[in-house]
Amino acid sequence: MIALPAGFEDYFRRVWDGEMVDALVRGLDEEVPVSIRINPARLPADAWPEDGESRVPWCSEGIYLNQRPQFTADPLLHAGAYYVQEASSMFLAHVLRRLNVSINFQKSASTVLDLCAAPGGKSTILRSLLPPEAMLVSNEPLRQRAQVLAENMAKWGSGNVVVTQAYAKDIARVANRDRLFAGFDIILADVPCSGEGMMRKEDEARRQWSPQFVADCAALQRSIVEDIWPALRPGGLMIYSTCTFNPEEDECNVEWIARELGADIIPIPVDSSWHVLGDLRRHSLSAAPLTNPSSLANVDDQLSSALPFCHFIPGLVRGEGFFCALLQKHGESDEGSKNAHFIDSIAKNLTVLPTDLLDSPEGAVSSSKRVGQGSDAAIPRVEISLVDAFRYLQREAIALPPDAPRGIVQLCYHGQRLGLAKNIGSRANNLYPKEWRIRSGHFAPHTLFP
Repeated sequence: MIALPAGFEDYFRRVWDGEMVDALVRGLDEEVPVSIRINPARLPADAWPEDGESRVPWCSEGIYLNQRPQFTADPLLHAGAYYVQEASSMFLAHVLRRLNVSINFQKSASTVLDLCAAPGGKSTILRSLLPPEAMLVSNEPLRQRAQVLAENMAKWGSGNVVVTQAYAKDIARVANRDRLFAGFDIILADVPCSGEGMMRKEDEARRQWSPQFVADCAALQRSIVEDIWPALRPGGLMIYSTCTFNPEEDECNVEWIARELGADIIPIPVDSSWHVLGDLRRHSLSAAPLTNPSSLANVDDQLSSALPFCHFIPGLVRGEGFFCALLQKHGESDEGSKNAHFIDSIAKNLTVLPTDLLDSPEGAVSSSKRVGQGSDAAIPRVEISLVDAFRYLQREAIALPPDAPRGIVQLCYHGQRLGLAKNIGSRANNLYPKEWRIRSGHFAPHTLFP
């Protein structure tokens, strides 16, 4: 049984009903589930992993595994064929799909910001479900985390992604200076939080928790949202999420955004079989009717209810703690913004991380393509074995088949592209990015999709 922080239960018994607190404590002591999400651009919809158990109910690409394998040993993970992601956070896929149905929001020319995106799980969902022409700005303010984000987005693939390293106020400043840019159509604010939802698998989440830390996180979250709010166009949507349970960082902050910044809280349809919960406070602190159910008019679906707040509680759902709410900014815009022009503004005024290292490592191939649009079709593809794929990812030299073309080639495993090499006949010089290499040699190569 995990040791919860001092004062944790007492805090929640003050703001939740006792039965709900008991359920949370029991859930935090259960085994942590393991789940992955397949890349629909890389694997067929019916692809099924070795040791797969069942689908994640709210995300058709999500799959629970019976046990946790050594993911690092699988070349298909590094090729972006799937992403290891906690199941509750895959709820974003459901939210995006409901937006398509309920308010027909997604436009081919939309511009979307993932504000606090590292390590990239939610950005990969966005990129998979947004229209191909939509522009995704995937941002992380901290340098080291931003580098991990850029790596994961490069491996996942798909065009029209820019990875930036900036704070919210800097992004808003650039957006407001660009007179041709009306603002982001969607902003995902998965804000830094106290991490209560990670307590059963992260010791640090338990060590750092205190009521004061919760209050500090709530204040930081409001500051971040307030900074980025001017960059959201009138009528635009904000998806606000945390991996916490407490109302200060969740319900209260969403109500503060709606009341102080000007927005409607849009209910999200959910299926009762998922056991997603709504407002968990004993008494609502809402000062005004901020929910706008009319935004879901004419929705024809089989989902059983619509919640203004969505809570995922371990033990009740098969996943970690997660909270999500959807807000629509007051006002209307002419939707005449030019996202391509704005991306040029970003490139000139913010730190943009390279995402084409799989296409042009060390100058091997000249490319101005954005992440994931794929290498030049003229570059030959060479299929290699599982063992050679793993050695390539360790950045070792390998020998290619005698009939492999000389020069720059794309190395693939199970048809999935890993990166580039320069075949000189006796060996292939490894052009995989140095900073991405597998550093440990103690893994036995293995794949979830044999």
